Amino acid sequence: MPLPSRVDPFGMLFADASRGLFFGNRGGHFHRDDRTLGLRRWVSRCWICCVLEFKGRQRDVWGKSYTELFFLDEPTALAAGHRPCFECRRADAKAFAAAFARGRDTDAIPRAPEMDRVLHAERLDGRAKRRHRLPIDELPDATFLTPVDEPDRAFAVRGDSLLQWTSTGYTTRRRRPRGIVVDVLTPPAIMAALTGGYRPHWHPSALGRD
Repeated sequence: MPLPSRVDPFGMLFADASRGLFFGNRGGHFHRDDRTLGLRRWVSRCWICCVLEFKGRQRDVWGKSYTELFFLDEPTALAAGHRPCFECRRADAKAFAAAFARGRDTDAIPRAPEMDRVLHAERLDGRAKRRHRLPIDELPDATFLTPVDEPDRAFAVRGDSLLQWTSTGYTTRRRRPRGIVVDVLTPPAIMAALTGGYRPHWHPSALGRD
């Protein structure tokens, strides 16, 4: 039986047999000893996105260590409010921090705790996902949104298209409309980093769907 360790663009945890391209955590151990979930969905503000393999480390998933979470790809992790890990993805994390600074129009490269403070306020509304109603026209690629009239469906912006997210990959492609407002799932500071030049790693199903 799969664990509810997959994360969707809404930041919700669910069970699925596939694990995706990336994994991460939310600052520690919040699953129960019987590998089920209670009410908690994070431990600290440090929500990170990691590579699946690093220095040959082996993990006992949902064992005595932190609660491992899995993502279809990096745009999914970013939408849920996770940033690149500075240990296993140092080059990506440094590029993200530099883009984070450019997006906020500052020369000061932020440290991880500073970014985590900003992101924690932007990704949550109490215990729920914080949505940001914004015009669709200027959203950068890899931003996730949900149409106002389809609040349970998530789409990723890629060029002139919107790609519908599923747990196994991107499926339906729609032409990106103009002149409307949508509910954005990706936190604004991460959108600013995308605008500032950060390029996340997409699932192969998104490639060629520009």
